Amino acid sequence: MKIVVLATGNPGKVRECAAVLAPAGFSVLGLDALADETPVEETGTTFEANARLKAEGYSLRTPHPVLADDSGLEVDALGGGPGVLSARYGGPHLTDPERCTVLLDALANTPDDERTARFRCVLALATGGRTLATFDGVVEGTILRAPRGANGFGYDPIFFHAPSGRAFAELTREEKERVSHRGLALRRFVDEKGDTPFFRHKRYPRSL
Repeated sequence: MKIVVLATGNPGKVRECAAVLAPAGFSVLGLDALADETPVEETGTTFEANARLKAEGYSLRTPHPVLADDSGLEVDALGGGPGVLSARYGGPHLTDPERCTVLLDALANTPDDERTARFRCVLALATGGRTLATFDGVVEGTILRAPRGANGFGYDPIFFHAPSGRAFAELTREEKERVSHRGLALRRFVDEKGDTPFFRHKRYPRSL
């Protein structure tokens, strides 16, 4: 079994990542498996910079390779925002539905043909404080005028995916995994690193 620590405290991300990685032979550990769960400060100005910071920081606390994700929503009418601030948009203590409301309010006067947006994800793989590789995934869409669906998390209820004809929150978990930015990045990780000698020959202890 190939073991990887997933550097996120977001349970929705953990479920999505484990669902993709488990069939590829990975045992996914969360940050709660670390003795020191102190958050790594995300001071980067890009998704890649923050993914690298988290992967490298947490990889100094475990013998296992660490896979860190940084992702968010880029809205063209907001100049690419909220971008790296997606999880803190509108204030640090808002709920996901409250963030969606703040974003919809900001776009209240934006015409439908100017509500283009995308979800972007960058994954960084690190060990011993050094990034080994990064993997990205992007999915295009538009911002709805009101939330739809009860699945997913974050901005999923207001992100319309035209090829599916539904909001991300209206997709089943399996459907979203096939088309999402995170699913694309994870499959690139599996294709490019999942069966390399790094994972085939390393034998990591199960205790951290």
